[in-house]
Amino acid sequence: MPFAFAGRSIARIGVIGSGQIGPDIALHFAKVLAPHGVQVVVVDVRQEAVDAGRSRTEAKIARGEQSGAFAPAEASAMRGALLFTTDYEALRGVDLVVEAATEDVGLKGRIFAQVEGLVGADTILLSNSSHLEPERVFAPLATQGRCAVAHYFFPAERNPVVELVPGEASDPAMIAWLHRFYEAIGKVPVAVASRYGYAVDPIFEGIFQAAALAVEAGLGSIAEVDDAAREALGLAVGPFTAMNLTGGNPITAHGLSEMHERIGPWYQPPRLLLDLLASAGPTGRWPVSGRGERAEIADAGRKAAVLATLRGAYLGIALEIVDAGLCGLDELELAVTMALDIRGPAALANALGLAEALRLCEAYAASHPGFVVPRTLSQQAATGQPFEISNLVQEDLLLPNGGVVRLLRVRRPKVLNALDATTYRQLAAALHDVAAAPHVIGAVLSGFGPKAFISGADIHALRALRSPAEGRAIAALAQRVAAQIEGLGKPVIAALNGVAFGGGLELALGCTARIGAAAPGPLCGLPEVNLGILPAGGGTQRLPRLIGLQRAAALIRTGRALSAADALAAGVVSHLAPPDQLVATAVALVAQIAAGRMNPPALPREPIAEADAALEPTDIGHRSRAVDALVCESLLGGAQRTLGAGLEHELDCFERICALQDMRIGIEAFVEQGPRARAAFVHA
Repeated sequence: MPFAFAGRSIARIGVIGSGQIGPDIALHFAKVLAPHGVQVVVVDVRQEAVDAGRSRTEAKIARGEQSGAFAPAEASAMRGALLFTTDYEALRGVDLVVEAATEDVGLKGRIFAQVEGLVGADTILLSNSSHLEPERVFAPLATQGRCAVAHYFFPAERNPVVELVPGEASDPAMIAWLHRFYEAIGKVPVAVASRYGYAVDPIFEGIFQAAALAVEAGLGSIAEVDDAAREALGLAVGPFTAMNLTGGNPITAHGLSEMHERIGPWYQPPRLLLDLLASAGPTGRWPVSGRGERAEIADAGRKAAVLATLRGAYLGIALEIVDAGLCGLDELELAVTMALDIRGPAALANALGLAEALRLCEAYAASHPGFVVPRTLSQQAATGQPFEISNLVQEDLLLPNGGVVRLLRVRRPKVLNALDATTYRQLAAALHDVAAAPHVIGAVLSGFGPKAFISGADIHALRALRSPAEGRAIAALAQRVAAQIEGLGKPVIAALNGVAFGGGLELALGCTARIGAAAPGPLCGLPEVNLGILPAGGGTQRLPRLIGLQRAAALIRTGRALSAADALAAGVVSHLAPPDQLVATAVALVAQIAAGRMNPPALPREPIAEADAALEPTDIGHRSRAVDALVCESLLGGAQRTLGAGLEHELDCFERICALQDMRIGIEAFVEQGPRARAAFVHA
């Protein structure tokens, strides 16, 4: 059965190129689409490349099966979905093609000219080019509306980012579909305008160039500068190590040479790189620190100079991308943090202070001819205010009658859309705008990606608490935003596209109604007791009023999650919809409520009928008895009060929990050992 998504059907996918990255692209497609019966064909003209790609892919599937990442049936389906061949005829009739051949514009053009005769008129044609503009790649094709660049990053089966770069002739509707499709299959698509290198590679290769120039200037050895770059920029691995891992020396040398002509005169292959290629060839490796080792720069002055030069270069390189209009600051911050595992330029500038960030960039430009200080940085520094990075994606959806429904999506995919104080504040501002806009009839609140609506609140903020009063303040912020939704005066529908846990479900409980994606796995729950806390964003007050005190108490005291079907049966959600129709269903529901054709029942604000009943006995397992006592107090005390008074009572109970040892034990266990950890509570 094909994968039907948003008006298109995908039965077969073609990947051209079985070298460094093509098999990994194919592996990701197989992993997510094999359950739908989609076949993934990998074609290469060289049999040895086909054999090597097949062998490497099989090894990765086997490792995943051995580690438990893939169930045996899942691994078997992936193997069955993949076909490696030298026969281009195997591409005949595929629905989507991703070309991942050598970075040669003539070769890519010839490949697509051949493919064009094998596929249908509706087949989408994508090039996994790392640098080349789509207008050049697809120039030989008669029809270019269905063409674009989809630039993956190493390792393609695990790195979530895909730069989507349309050409001048690309069909906007097709590009919009691609963004939804890639998001649905677990990637993070980033919209980037067409220019040589796009948005991320000039940063990746530019950081390498800056590091190499620092070595050439005598500021440190290769290993020392490599390790210093990690400290300077928050990199997971240094730039020289990254070249070793990706085999990127030849393409970086070529890319920097082209960038010199196409972007700016500062870019050029450093002498260090050219010497390595001349002496060791394309497989030459850089002498970096081994695993567990660190090459520290002993001289404090030299180390400070390396940190300063790398930070100044990085800020200038990255923010020039915004100056050039290739993508917005929010998109760039998301792309580089996830694709390169680096601190985003705006976050780094804010941490340094905008004046210091500008000074570092200006100092680098003064000593490196051709380097430009970006306007984005100088203009922001002039305001005296830090950069504001939005964790929300907002879109106005026009109804047939001319009304507008505003779609608000929390987008923090690295932490499964978890809520922090910044996101709460941004939500509050966005909701204020919804209420104030006369043409907006209501809103839909959802999350980014297929995994999470909102996975909870920021655990690190709780870990950093210095007093119970600070804990109360964090919970009060969550309560205020949920209450703002509740009292907005316009319908707000929570579209649970994935898990709604903890603070995510509490936010949804403040909405006019909730609908869920009809998908396997858990959908929602309040698992706070596993962390040694209680749901203090309104969970102990609104959930009992929605589904009844006893049922809510059992869920909250055990932290048990509900599937989509269970959530529907319990009344937590009112509808289920296929994932690709979820937002449309929510928008239709907003329109019905706004027009008065539907009137969902409001949560009762008075004390609830079961208030005087004792809570039923519940096996709380390993969880804290001290926390459970305060959970029960919050539940029963809230049931005996009005909703407003119950919410204050919930805050009182949470503040007391923040003074318990078990709260610290639970939070530390989660942070250090992960969400499946069973904290060793002491019940005090």
